[in-house]
Amino acid sequence: MTDIQTPDESSTGPEGPDAPLHRRGIKSYVIRAGRMTQAQTRGLEEVWPRFGLTIADGRQDLDALFGRQAQRVVEIGFGMGNSLIEQAETHPDTDFIGIEVHSPGVGKLLDEVDKRGLTNLRVYKEDALAVLEQCLPEGSITTVQLFFPDPWPKKKHHKRRIVQPAFVELIRTRLKDGGTFHMATDWEAYAEWMAEVMEAAPGYANTAGTDTAPYVPRPAFRPLTKFEARGEKLGHGVWDLIYRREA
Repeated sequence: MTDIQTPDESSTGPEGPDAPLHRRGIKSYVIRAGRMTQAQTRGLEEVWPRFGLTIADGRQDLDALFGRQAQRVVEIGFGMGNSLIEQAETHPDTDFIGIEVHSPGVGKLLDEVDKRGLTNLRVYKEDALAVLEQCLPEGSITTVQLFFPDPWPKKKHHKRRIVQPAFVELIRTRLKDGGTFHMATDWEAYAEWMAEVMEAAPGYANTAGTDTAPYVPRPAFRPLTKFEARGEKLGHGVWDLIYRREA
């Protein structure tokens, strides 16, 4: 990808669709050190060879990868993987690809994949933008999920937010016609940011009804996390946004 000059550090608004997706020193995540449990280590060492993927594997033939034709769901930043595991187990006829940079979460997910005998899930421990650009074919994904990404709440860090016009355009190219981009956040200001970016993005239609737009009620297929359940009891809000790719 051609490098383009980095914008002024004081910029806080969403970047235009022609802005570069990769810049030296600017990422939407921070690698945090953490101790690895025995199960997490087992996942990375013993289970990874069967279910792990890398950028070096190149562009995937997803039918060949999973050995079938099916709906395909990509989750970006799955954390410790609880939601993704639950979805893969509940929907065996759907194929899932998880992308996460943190080793403990990847290890835990893989350990659970093996223990539960799941075959419909593959994992990247890579930068999601690189995976989308280099590994996933255009028009191949049914749903892209982005649940509770880092909101980077300080204005000077807004340029680090993953939801930017260039990012959502990349997502659109990977979705099938009629495919959906599903976001969820517990930061109202970030939800408003997401809606602003998506409403301006070409080739998307909001799936929310007129009474709830731009947000949708939490769909039953998005598992309720323990953190989210605790937040609900305390009156904390969560905002879901689902946009459909238009033909």
